[in-house]
Amino acid sequence: VGHCHPDIVKAAHEQNQLLNTNSRYLHDNLVDYAERLSKTLPEKLCVFYFLNSGSEANDLALRLARQYTKHEDVIVLDHAYHGHLTSLIDISPYKFRNLEGQKEWVHVAPVPDTYRGLYREDHEDSVTAYANEVKNIIEQAHKRGRKIAAFFVESLPSVGGQIIPPAGYFQKVAEHIHKAGGVFIADEIQVGFGRVGKHFWAFQLQGEDFIPDIVTMGKPIGNGHPIACVAATKEIAEAFAATGVEYFNTFGGNPVSCAIGLAVLDVIEKEHLQAHATEVGNFLIKLLKEQKIKHPIIGDVR
Repeated sequence: VGHCHPDIVKAAHEQNQLLNTNSRYLHDNLVDYAERLSKTLPEKLCVFYFLNSGSEANDLALRLARQYTKHEDVIVLDHAYHGHLTSLIDISPYKFRNLEGQKEWVHVAPVPDTYRGLYREDHEDSVTAYANEVKNIIEQAHKRGRKIAAFFVESLPSVGGQIIPPAGYFQKVAEHIHKAGGVFIADEIQVGFGRVGKHFWAFQLQGEDFIPDIVTMGKPIGNGHPIACVAATKEIAEAFAATGVEYFNTFGGNPVSCAIGLAVLDVIEKEHLQAHATEVGNFLIKLLKEQKIKHPIIGDVR
C-alpha cells in the first residue's frame, strides 16, 4: 500500500504505545484480524495460523498437509520457489537444482506455460494435458510405493516467469490430488491481497468453483512489517490439533502485527487499490500489446 503509509505507521505506533506481547497473552486484535481476513476468503478456509514470514507460513502448510494426509511426498512445479527454510529449499527446484538436488519425496511437474511450455496455445486441450502430467507423476509415485501429501503451487508462478496458468488447470489437478489422498496448497505470498486486480486472491482467477485446501500469505500482508498467515479448512486444522502438540509462535499474531494487518486491509479498501491494480494493469497490457504487434522481438506480454 506504499512506503511508510501514514495509516500503517499510525496503527503500529498506537498499538506499540499500548501493548505488544507474545501471543500466549490473548488480545482482541488477533480475533478481529482473523475475522476480517476470513471475509476475503471462501467460507471453507476458516482456521488461521499467524506467523512472521512467508517461509514460516509455507513450512507450516507442509506440516499441516503431512499431518492431515499421513503422507510425505510433495508435487511442485518446475522453477518454483517457496522459501528459504531447509524444508522449502527441498520443494523449490529454483534452489535445489543448484544445491543438493532433488529429494526422493519431491516430484516436479512441468509449469503450465502455454507460451513456452510443453503444451502451447495451439494445443487442443493444454489444461487437461498439463493436469495429466501431474496425474502421471502420481501414478509413477504410487508404483514406487510412495504417497502424495500435497500439490504445492504459487497461484501465479512468479520466479518461473510470471506464468498465468490456464483457467481450469487447478480444478483438474485438485481432482487428481484429492483422489490420491493429498491436499492442494496455494502459495499467495507474492500474488495475494488484490495484486492481481480482478480478484483479491490469485487462485480465484481459476474460477469460482476452485477452492484450495490451504492458502499461505506473506509479503504484502503487513506492508513490509513481518507478518504472515496460513488459512486452512477445519478438517485439516483438527487433524493437526489431534496430535496434542499445540502450535505456538511467539510473535506470530502479536497485537502490533495484527493492528498493522487490519490497517493494510483498511487502506486496500479505502483507497480502492484492487480496482486501481485492474485499471493500471489493463492500461499497461493494452499499450504493451501494441508494442508486441509493432516489434517481432516481443513474444509475450504478462
